[in-house]
This record gives sequence, structure tokens and C-alpha cells, in this order.
Amino acid sequence: MPTDQATVEQAIEKHIISLEPYYLPVGKEIGLFEAAYRGKLPVMLKGPTGCGKTRFIEYMAWRLNRPLVTVACHEDLSATDLVGRFLLEGDETVWHDGPLTTAVKHGAICYLDEVVEARKDTIVLIHPLTDDRRILPVEKRGTILQAPDEFMLVVSYNPGYQSVLKDLKQSTRQRFIGLEFDYPPAPLEADILIHEGNIDEQTARDLVLIGEKVRNLKGHGLEEGVSTRLLVYAAQLISSGIHPHLACEVAISSPITDDSELQRSIREIVTTVI
Repeated sequence: MPTDQATVEQAIEKHIISLEPYYLPVGKEIGLFEAAYRGKLPVMLKGPTGCGKTRFIEYMAWRLNRPLVTVACHEDLSATDLVGRFLLEGDETVWHDGPLTTAVKHGAICYLDEVVEARKDTIVLIHPLTDDRRILPVEKRGTILQAPDEFMLVVSYNPGYQSVLKDLKQSTRQRFIGLEFDYPPAPLEADILIHEGNIDEQTARDLVLIGEKVRNLKGHGLEEGVSTRLLVYAAQLISSGIHPHLACEVAISSPITDDSELQRSIREIVTTVI
């Protein structure tokens, strides 16, 4: 554990976002998030993969001037991974804070990405931080951390991947306010592709149209529509000199499906638009 102020500042410095992330608001999400921050309310971001949830939280951390500690949740994520553990260093046993403990101590925003992937016993750990107690019990050290006013807990998940085995319990869901996200409207998505992909307006519009048509295949063999993130990848490839058809092949059709018939349908969409 850090023992002096210089080490403490160094430990959190890597979580500071110094440059403004590029983010285009779609609705009232910025004002709602700021209101939640002022009210010390935990927030749940809901939406499909690659629609801008992570970029939004990065932007809000920059806007609120708070460090951002991000945890990519997975099925092996344990409470120890979040809170911390004792490790042997030489002849000594030294405590190392986990990301959640670090965020609480420094009044950071803690972002649990795809929280539904975490083990259920791990998710229960965050409950005391989501009500008026705002505490984090560190059982292995026999201590309880009181979260400062600046601390904020944010989680995200993709409702499209809900199942009996992977879903948030009501006891967890009802501890958060929910902000709904979706793919941006066409004009905004085109602006994003122009900025992030360094392409011209017409190419951006073509990619957005392709994205819309591919998303219409959802429910017809396609589990998830093409994300804005993948459209940005296609734009970046095109900007680097890759032919648009090949860029869409490797950035859109190949990542989202292995089905040869669906890939052929996507190729037909691409060749029709471009």
C-alpha cells in the first residue's frame, strides 16, 4: 500500500484523463449523469456493444475532472480482484489495493464494464457502495472504507445478451439509475466516422447506410447489429488506403458472423451502397 503522498499521487495519476475525449451527445445523458454525480447516485449504462458507453464515461470523467478506474468484468473476476490482496514481496507480506479500493480511496469514478459477466458473489460486494452507506468492507484487513463524496460507481451491460444464467438480479438492478444507449442517429454517426475515421462525408454516409441495413438483419440470423465501433474501424481502414469493399469485409461482416450466407448478404449490401 502506498506509504507517502508522492506514491499515492503516482498510483492514481494513470487514471486521470487529461485530454478531452471526443463524444457527441445523443440526448440528455450528460445532464442526467451530472445530476447523478451531484446526488451521489450509482449509474447503470445499458446498450448494445460498441454504441459509445465507454467513450461516454471517459468523457464524463474528463468533464467532471475525476480519475476513472475501469474494470473489464469477466466470469473469473473475484471479490479479491476488486478489493485487493496480500502478496509476498521478499520477506514481507504487502497489501495491494484492488481497483475498486483504489477508486474509493481517491474519490474516482469506478466503471465496471459488462458487469453481468462477473460472478454473482462478486457483484454482491458492490451493494454497500450503492446505498446511503457508501462503504466498502475490506474483510481481509478488517477495515471499512467510507467513500468520499467524489466517488461514483458506474456499471454497464448489454441487455441483448441477457439469459437466465447471465442477468443482473433485481436486488442489484434497483440500486442504480439507468441510462439507455443505442447506436447514434445517422447524422451523428456520420460525424463520428468523419472525426474518428478521417474520411470524407460521402464515405461516412455510405458506411452509416451499410450499418443501418446490416442492423436490420438482427433477428434474421444475426445476433447483434454492426456497432459504431466497427464502422469506425472500417472508416480507418478506408482512410489508410484499403478498398472500401475489403475494409467492410474485415471490419464488418467477418467480426459479426461466421455464417457464410449472412456474410454474403452483408457483401451484397456493401456492393449495393458503395
